[in-house]
Amino acid sequence: MEFLCYHQDRPGSLGLRDELLEEHWSYMDRYAKEMIARGPTFAADDDTPTGSVHIVDLPDPAAARAFAFDEPGYQAGVYRDVLLRRWRNTLGRTMWDFPGGRTGGNRYLVLGLGTGRAVDLAVPPGREDLIAYGPLLSDDGAGRLGTAALVRAPDPDAARAVLTADRYAAVGVDAWRFGGRPSWARRRAVPAVLGSQVG
Repeated sequence: MEFLCYHQDRPGSLGLRDELLEEHWSYMDRYAKEMIARGPTFAADDDTPTGSVHIVDLPDPAAARAFAFDEPGYQAGVYRDVLLRRWRNTLGRTMWDFPGGRTGGNRYLVLGLGTGRAVDLAVPPGREDLIAYGPLLSDDGAGRLGTAALVRAPDPDAARAVLTADRYAAVGVDAWRFGGRPSWARRRAVPAVLGSQVG
């Protein structure tokens, strides 16, 4: 089962977030094989972190709740809210398979929320700009609760246009970047005795 987990930062928690960054990466390293997409969201200044998105393939809702709520930042109080929903990988790939690569162009998280008649069932045109795309579902998979996408787009309005806006109760757009432990942090995490063996 695939799940989208969006930890949204508590105002004033940036210092604590930074302090726990290595613990966060170490925790997520345990889920490397299950990870479909991951990365931080940012405020309008494109510099201040506002949250953390993870899309993972886990056995069941209980495993997804453990993933979301055992995360070190959540345990320490970094986050204000957690959105956790089943999700379906309509593109059938991970973010690392995205042909556009890790950099180049603006990237966004687009969340369309609301119940009612299902909408945006098919993958929209412009598939080459979609990093991840799929419906948000109830725990049993029967109810459709919205749509979530990671998309490359010139600006927030273009990103929002990937969804049929008037068919959702709300559509949110946040700047997003490819996540994961950067290579410099991998090197720093290696014990000193092995440091000379790292290229």
